[in-house]
Amino acid sequence: MISLSDIPVRSRFQVYAPMAVMAAALSTAPWWLPAIGLYQYLGIEIAIWMIFALGFNLLFGYAGLHSFGHGAYLGIGAYAFGLFQQNVAVSLWGGLAAGILAAGLAGAIVGAFISHRRGIYYALLTIAFGQVFWFTSMKLYGVTGGEDGLLGIPRPPLTLFGLEYALRSNVALFYLAAFFLLATVLLMWRLVNSPFGRVLQAIRQNETRARFAGYEVWRFKWAAFVISAMFAGLAGGLFAMAQQSAYPDVMSLHQSGLIVMMVLVGGGLVSFWGPVLGVILYFVARDVLGGLTETWLLWYGMMFMAMVMLRPEGLAGMIHLGWKRLGGASEKPVILLAEKA
Repeated sequence: MISLSDIPVRSRFQVYAPMAVMAAALSTAPWWLPAIGLYQYLGIEIAIWMIFALGFNLLFGYAGLHSFGHGAYLGIGAYAFGLFQQNVAVSLWGGLAAGILAAGLAGAIVGAFISHRRGIYYALLTIAFGQVFWFTSMKLYGVTGGEDGLLGIPRPPLTLFGLEYALRSNVALFYLAAFFLLATVLLMWRLVNSPFGRVLQAIRQNETRARFAGYEVWRFKWAAFVISAMFAGLAGGLFAMAQQSAYPDVMSLHQSGLIVMMVLVGGGLVSFWGPVLGVILYFVARDVLGGLTETWLLWYGMMFMAMVMLRPEGLAGMIHLGWKRLGGASEKPVILLAEKA
């Protein structure tokens, strides 16, 4: 079974250097994105989907739980943010808290039903519950706006230490999304390298053995699902701000499949940074290939299939192997994901 490998312990430089590079790239993105022919709003999209992907990979890559309906929690976060702005108060912190809590509550309920399952049954149940949420958002017209969605969601100002900062411009919203992305990276890094993260990896490698070791496996699977849903809710709230609307399409099976593809192509099963690379690759392919051909998704799909068949360790695994060879390390393949159950 494909699984995330335990890469040897790294030095502090190897751990924090990528974080510093990410911080530098994010802080200067509004200047260099237009310089290479891209647009500033793309930076907002990438930052939001990176948050979503990093949270999703806690479940998918580290715990080895295949959730194929995770777009539902992104949508729940978006709807909760919009409904809070329209019916409670125009508040950034209140709206984001509502998105996180609503997605977390939905994840807690769904997780309670599916955490005792494993394998294909777990995956099918995630699809089923995701479709339930999508169908509900389509039919509750009085609450969600049905197929039209919630329109006219305001971008509330950032209130900090009694001061207000307008977020009407894409640059201002990008920096807010970038801040939450960096916070997500730090929190997720600490989480996956904590005892909790180690137990999730043990469950991924052999759930039965983890249970015999004395761990209540279903509780860890439930907690991972809830945490992942909460990060999806945060991404959904920011997405509703960026779009100034919330649509049922965000909760569709198509969107859920996209996040799986991003994580797999990026190498989320073998590296903490895999989801980040996968999101970048997808959006660059969408905008670059999309400018050349209308069938860009066909080419991206073909690349995905080739990657899964030839390099299932993804982009992150390829970079790791290349780095080892450049450093004169042993040519022995790094089996990042070739454990067979």
